[in-house]
Amino acid sequence: MNDANVVAQDISDMEMSTETSDLRSLFLLDPELAFLNHGSFGACPRPVFEEYQRWQLEFERSPVEYHGRKFPEVMKVARIDLATYVNANPLDLVFVTNATVAVNIVAHSLQLGPEDEVLTTDHEYGACDRMWELLRRKQDFRVRRVEIPAPVTTHEDVLERVIAEMNERTKVLFISHITSPTALTFPVEELCRIARERGILTLIDGAHAVGQIDLDLQKIDPDFYTSNLHKWLCAPKGSAFLYSRRNVQPLLDPLVVSWGWEPRTEVESEFISHHEYRGTREVAGVLATGKAIGFMREHNWKEVRANCHTLVNEAREVLAGRFGFTPIAPNDSRWYTQMLAFLLPEEIDGAALQAYLFNTHKVEIPVMDWNGRETIRISVQGYNNREDLERLYRGIELYLSSKSV
Repeated sequence: MNDANVVAQDISDMEMSTETSDLRSLFLLDPELAFLNHGSFGACPRPVFEEYQRWQLEFERSPVEYHGRKFPEVMKVARIDLATYVNANPLDLVFVTNATVAVNIVAHSLQLGPEDEVLTTDHEYGACDRMWELLRRKQDFRVRRVEIPAPVTTHEDVLERVIAEMNERTKVLFISHITSPTALTFPVEELCRIARERGILTLIDGAHAVGQIDLDLQKIDPDFYTSNLHKWLCAPKGSAFLYSRRNVQPLLDPLVVSWGWEPRTEVESEFISHHEYRGTREVAGVLATGKAIGFMREHNWKEVRANCHTLVNEAREVLAGRFGFTPIAPNDSRWYTQMLAFLLPEEIDGAALQAYLFNTHKVEIPVMDWNGRETIRISVQGYNNREDLERLYRGIELYLSSKSV
């Protein structure tokens, strides 16, 4: 059975007996590192990384053949693998370097002006906030951020707050599926439905979604959706995708105009041609997408996710109960799966704590500024175990003890 046929089987329907306790040995992480920050850049399993390197060698062995003649063919296979996994038509997907690039493609293409508004929230990724601000200054449209107070309460409250801010000027709803600084899963399916009823375009930043949750793009039905493959799908760095509904694809202009623009020969999809062909580029990571999906299938990733969620819940109780960290999300699987954020007590210097944990205990965990408060975010992936969490707790305990002397 070839890779394309293998990944065509939804991993959620597979029953595998593979043990997940030894996954750490299959990743390339420093064995001395307690890596609790998968959410930032992900981590790539050895078999997937080897597939990535195999493709690099193929391109070097015959550069013209693979960068030229075979390029459409190999990219199409990867798109089919991905489309099957996320329940989308492969003609509605294009590979990009990362989710920020995808958001830029959409935002730079939309002709927004002084009478228009982009509605978003105060939980979005900082790079995208900066992008909207740059475009706002140039094009003079309005950007409004809906305040979602933390700790959050219910999805219904989020829906009510966002819907209440929609108005006749709102042309775009930009919202994260799973937020970066606060690790919350927002009810994007309902928001996409309501926005479409009101004639509002939806751009969903799902950077943390694919691989961490079961992603069904037909069910969510956004206008535009992006996710990083190199995060929770564990693909090589620099691989992501942009999805676009067929009827709004003509709105999108390529960030880089190259040979794919007004091609000399007939193409299956102008959307793919415009955004896929942008000069010589590294696509080996993208071509390992099928291998990454296959790796998850082989190791029963539904069970892995469940085990990770259990560890996150254990960490939730310890960090809140022992150290007074405030969980931003309720203890509800609708809000989080493998990633959870906490508000730090105001007396704790988050940057100093982060540096101490890494430099003294080899614990990698991010501290971020969010709305003037510091958050600490824990990510648990299949290679993590309770020993990693115990090292985190011990490090925090020693740090706080040293500050109370």
